[in-house]
Amino acid sequence: MTTKLILLGAGKIGDAILNLLSHTGDYLITVADRDIERLKYVDQAGFPNVKTVQLDLGDKTAVTELIRGHQVTLSACPYFLTPIIANAAKTANSHYFDLTEDVESTRIVKQLAEGADCAFVPQCGLAPGFISIVANDVAKRFDSLRDVSMRVGALPTFPNNALKYNLTWSTDGLINEYCNPCEAIVDGQLRETAALEEIEHFSLDGIDYEAFNTSGGLGTLCESLQGKVQNLNYKTVRYPGHRDIVKMLIRDLELGKLERRPILKDVLETSIPMTKQDVVLVFVSVVGMRDGRLEQESYAKKIYAQVVNGQLLSAIQLTTASGICAMVDMVVNGQLPKHGMVRQEQANLADFLANRFGKYYAL
Repeated sequence: MTTKLILLGAGKIGDAILNLLSHTGDYLITVADRDIERLKYVDQAGFPNVKTVQLDLGDKTAVTELIRGHQVTLSACPYFLTPIIANAAKTANSHYFDLTEDVESTRIVKQLAEGADCAFVPQCGLAPGFISIVANDVAKRFDSLRDVSMRVGALPTFPNNALKYNLTWSTDGLINEYCNPCEAIVDGQLRETAALEEIEHFSLDGIDYEAFNTSGGLGTLCESLQGKVQNLNYKTVRYPGHRDIVKMLIRDLELGKLERRPILKDVLETSIPMTKQDVVLVFVSVVGMRDGRLEQESYAKKIYAQVVNGQLLSAIQLTTASGICAMVDMVVNGQLPKHGMVRQEQANLADFLANRFGKYYAL
């Protein structure tokens, strides 16, 4: 049976979502965006089973009317549009999925999910998203938990600037992660920690990395594991030296202030080129008691850019898009609940990796 699906947002990740979903033949897709140039690109790309609509996605009434008749709504829009689109999806009784890392927006989605007849599945993608599925899967193998550490990085394969970084996804989302408060569990207590702090260094496959606090990557895992774990935290991975430069921009030059973030966005997008030659690093480490012994188990994975359906997708495009597409499949196929709030960690890792989209994490 064909599912009618609407995708709101035709940017870098929206493009990858269309690539994956349209070629299955299982989804009839409407894609909406206010940017006519992006829609022209979608039309020219020749994705099968896709039609385009130009619309101001900040207009709740218009978005609601557009969503009506679609069983599934996907938001690939900036976090500040999340409340509008989630509200519209509930009114239209359409299953809702998004990619936001924004904590406040997700709290609104959770409120909307209460008593809803459709599913609300926020924070799909890589982090938040897949990282929570992995962490929960490893944690379930222990009798009791002490530490759960989650590390994720989307990095250029060939870094050659002072930041050792290239833009690979939403600049708004990146700035959000670097500026907003972070969640963690410390000594059994839910805490708010500062972004860009608690830096650590480690090596993987002979390459040196640094990791530091960033906002949003834990998703709802703090709530799911509260009372079950002593320490739980999430950090973003970068090449050494990146954090110090970003901290200077955000703290010393005060570009992290809400009213000055547009300046920071302009600086980054003007100066730092995009790349599709990237690598996504996923690293989870769990320490706890098992069979009477204190043990540690880790999960490590690197995913690289690859050609899918004739189109080169960067690693961050592929992992983010395959994450949300797999969750859509699992809700539509009945592997996840079809009403109320659905947390990422409710997905079984084996089912996710066996999915036709989730498989890209296993390759």
